[in-house]
Amino acid sequence: MKGRMRTLRIGDRAFLWTAQIRHTKHGADCRRYVRLRVWGGGKNSGRLQADLLSTYEGGPWGYCATDTAFPTPRDVRAIVDHALAAGWNPLARNGAFQLPADSVELPDFQVTHQDD
Repeated sequence: MKGRMRTLRIGDRAFLWTAQIRHTKHGADCRRYVRLRVWGGGKNSGRLQADLLSTYEGGPWGYCATDTAFPTPRDVRAIVDHALAAGWNPLARNGAFQLPADSVELPDFQVTHQDD
């Protein structure tokens, strides 16, 4: 599933980002998470990746059926700012920078690592 590319401008730099909705098992239920990918130096640059687990409390039909959480540009900006401070070089070629779990506090998400 391809996600739509969006642009986030920070100063004079443009960051391209995409977010894909995914699901993971959580006990007897499933939980929704969003795989966020950000590029700061073109399509061949090293990407920043963060898996954002929704902190939604769930509705009467379960988490996955009622959760609509999606990262806002403000969330993406917080992640990019944190990654830059942690050493991510958006101009590096290829490779990926994985944001450490629980490294950024966001109102609707928890940063995790999902295996898939």
